[in-house]
Amino acid sequence: MRRIKMIGLDLDGTLLNTKKELTEYTKEILTRAIESGVTILTATGRPYTGIPEELREFPGMRYALTSNGARIIDREKMKDTEEKGVLTEHLLPLEDAKKALEILRKYDTLQEVYFDGQGYAEADKLEEVQRYHHSPHMQEYVRKSRICVSELDEIIAQENRAMDKVQGLFADMKEREQAWQELKQFDSLELVGSLKYNIEINAAGVNKGKGLLELGEILGISREEIMVFGDGDNDIAMLREVGFGVAMQNADEEVKAVADYVTGSNDEDGVAKAIARFVLGETVQ
Repeated sequence: MRRIKMIGLDLDGTLLNTKKELTEYTKEILTRAIESGVTILTATGRPYTGIPEELREFPGMRYALTSNGARIIDREKMKDTEEKGVLTEHLLPLEDAKKALEILRKYDTLQEVYFDGQGYAEADKLEEVQRYHHSPHMQEYVRKSRICVSELDEIIAQENRAMDKVQGLFADMKEREQAWQELKQFDSLELVGSLKYNIEINAAGVNKGKGLLELGEILGISREEIMVFGDGDNDIAMLREVGFGVAMQNADEEVKAVADYVTGSNDEDGVAKAIARFVLGETVQ
């Protein structure tokens, strides 16, 4: 049994099954791991408001790494309206965000910006969300979690400050590749694609791995004592950075290649089974 003190969990394609649900077995294992003293948190590209309420309010789950590491939330500080629960943040400068959006707008994209853990998108694009998200479960998630605005420029001008991240969802994959090539020319931007049809844009150097190590340093937890789970491109950095990286069976091959262990798929309770085996010391079928 490994000495694990912290576990970072990606959501889509990892902790949540295809229907975006948390199974009863997974909830049981998470609860038992927390009760044993392990710090468990979501480590997601989603903004804080995009994390399912069931996980935001999960007993004993105090922290949440959001927007690929741009912000770490401490739930015990949420009552402080000035801090809004923010433990650490590494935001995308306003001018860099505008530069990224200028490139995304050249293509058929649904663009999103995130301020203080809340995603914003233009109403006309959200009405056609099926052009950009093919999964009905992702379509429902986006409709429920984003605030509609007539123009993104309006909310950007209103806030007039750095933001969590920018995202573009593409209808055409050739356009996605062209946009990626344009965006990667800028050293001030960090690019990942947690989905095969999106580009997530953070400030340079921001990723889930660095965020978890930063939290570990705050809590007195070493790299070797951190375990993570992931399936997508935005999980590669944290799988490499921490002591024990676990890829899902449904992960891309490049993700599996950097993992220390490959567990079952997100529809097979892969996260829960690996925690039961390596953290709780149980025999798992």
